[in-house]
Amino acid sequence: MEIYENIYNSLLKVKEKNPLVHHITNYVTVNDCANIVLAIGGSPVMADDEREVEEMVSIASSLVINIGTLNSRTVQSMLLAGKRANKLNIPVVLDPVGVGATSYRTEVAKKLIEEVHFSVIRGNLSEIKNIAGIKVATKGVDTSEIGDTSSKMKDEKEIAQQLSKKLNAVIAITGEVDCVSSKDKNYYIANGHKILSEITGTGCMCSSLIGSFCGAESDYLMAAVAGIASMGIAGEIAYEKTKNLGIGSFKASLMDSIYNLDLNIYKERSKIY
Repeated sequence: MEIYENIYNSLLKVKEKNPLVHHITNYVTVNDCANIVLAIGGSPVMADDEREVEEMVSIASSLVINIGTLNSRTVQSMLLAGKRANKLNIPVVLDPVGVGATSYRTEVAKKLIEEVHFSVIRGNLSEIKNIAGIKVATKGVDTSEIGDTSSKMKDEKEIAQQLSKKLNAVIAITGEVDCVSSKDKNYYIANGHKILSEITGTGCMCSSLIGSFCGAESDYLMAAVAGIASMGIAGEIAYEKTKNLGIGSFKASLMDSIYNLDLNIYKERSKIY
């Protein structure tokens, strides 16, 4: 079976199951994350009070933890929900936004990874390098990595697979060419458009898509590939439809493009190898 067919089958599972995707996420992009989950066929819930997160995650299909806007209250909620999800074998996705930018952010990410098992960790190259213990400069919550594409791809695969073995998690490094790895398998995804970096929250939305697929697909490597490829393909389509209109129109079209994904679109546009 071709990879695009596997992705489409995962999409059908999402639409059939309508997974409840529990988010403990940041307040900058929470609305976008909720809407992207609805667009792909899931059902979002945004609950972060420590008095209810364990109960809420118990009825969820997956949990997405995003550290974009950290505070001590939500960190405790992340730990409680993550541990409860682990006990119930509910997949947990980590988006370590801006890890390495501050010592607090780095400490929180380390504590989460030590105490919670994550099925998928998705970040840019700087974030994943920091989690792997590799020194790197950061620029706020954005990557500061530059370099030759082919050598970067080789480095990313090595870093991702080593980290995957260490943490027993799928590692997804998103960038110009995305790298998604398990312990013994790797995919590169060349879909997307640079305009995706010009609106806030596309990385967070991508993690929410991964969470949606994880909530319906037992193969978490395929779930990560499906989520990232879906975002990239939708970004290409949205740009083509709105390239003369601006980023506001692009963002609306991005949601529409996610909503309208189908087998033919995956077949014609997937750039996965």
